[in-house]
Amino acid sequence: MPYSLFDVAQRGMSAQLVRMNAASSNLANAGSVASSEGEAYRPIRAVFAEDLDRSTGLSTVRVAGVERSSAAPIKEHNPDHPLADANGDIWTAPVDENAEMVEMLDASRQYQNLVEALSTAKQLMLETLRMK
Repeated sequence: MPYSLFDVAQRGMSAQLVRMNAASSNLANAGSVASSEGEAYRPIRAVFAEDLDRSTGLSTVRVAGVERSSAAPIKEHNPDHPLADANGDIWTAPVDENAEMVEMLDASRQYQNLVEALSTAKQLMLETLRMK
């Protein structure tokens, strides 16, 4: 089935929402502490794939999945912390808060652009109907 402008925009908006949610999760877990490297939070990223409608030439995006980063947690020596291991070490999440804010702002801007494109398309359709 061919994609319409509304399908393309809806899929793009859904993808940007997943992207914003991933960045929000990363920000919420920034600075979180664990007692071992394996338990430490690792940032997540949405992975996108392209779907092409050969009949119309329109390309849409879909979320292929959400992946955990391979970034290693940050080891800190803090023997007074309640979660410190036998060596007195704790592990913090390797979240770059500035990068996550940029990710959220970019995803938000892309979402807003799609909303504006839909609004423009709606206005053009209404004007066309008025012209009869």
